[in-house]
Amino acid sequence: MNIQNITIGQYMPGDSCVHRLDPRNKLLLTLVYIVGIFLVKAYPMFLLAALLVLFCAWLAKIPIPYLARGLKPLRFLLIFTLLLQLLMSGGEDTLFQFGFIRTTWSGFHRAIFFSVRLILLVLGTSVLTLTTSPITLTDGLERLLSPLRAIRFPAHEMAMIMTIALRYIPTLLEETDKIMKAQSARGADFETGNLLNRAKAMVPLLVPLFISAFRRAADLAMAMEARCYHGGEGRTRMRVLRFGAMDYVAAAVMLCFVALIALGGILA
Repeated sequence: MNIQNITIGQYMPGDSCVHRLDPRNKLLLTLVYIVGIFLVKAYPMFLLAALLVLFCAWLAKIPIPYLARGLKPLRFLLIFTLLLQLLMSGGEDTLFQFGFIRTTWSGFHRAIFFSVRLILLVLGTSVLTLTTSPITLTDGLERLLSPLRAIRFPAHEMAMIMTIALRYIPTLLEETDKIMKAQSARGADFETGNLLNRAKAMVPLLVPLFISAFRRAADLAMAMEARCYHGGEGRTRMRVLRFGAMDYVAAAVMLCFVALIALGGILA
């Protein structure tokens, strides 16, 4: 597995209109987009959803090959779910049968729908993380969760935990890449052999990775404690979040997208 193919959690600095959108708006629009792709009932609506993601990536000046690279680590999951849906779906409209192996047209369509939804889900969330810095994402999450403070929900702490986890994905991936290269230089083989041998070969990789992760967590906790971090109580912000004109334009575009999906579901 090439570590560089994993783009989830990485941030690509820029000054496009997508980068400048309010993080609260981007989080809400991403959530609406995810709900929308799970409501799709016809293939043309999937094309519309894909065009929307590609258009946002073009506005944000994200290279399409770089965006699509994030799908490579999921190829085995996509193949597995595709085969699972094909072989486990019922129905009388037989597509192919060989002995006890039987697939149906309804299972085929269900498998295609599930795979395309997963692809669009990854692409949509990748656009969010690539165009939103971790600090800005933390502020947006905290502001969205702030109404839950009325029931004593730790909004700031939860947002901080989620964002730190997201922030350290690229760091851990970089650490994994370094450990893999070091172990390969010592003769470790992560690519050949059967499944059991490859699982055993991962032990020299996982042990130092876990040790490094715990060490980083301890260093981060010590640094936050040394800076007198006590959560969100009394915390001020250098940058106040405000909705701009482009936020309303983006919301209108997403509402049109959801309306077209609803219309497509009615006509399907």
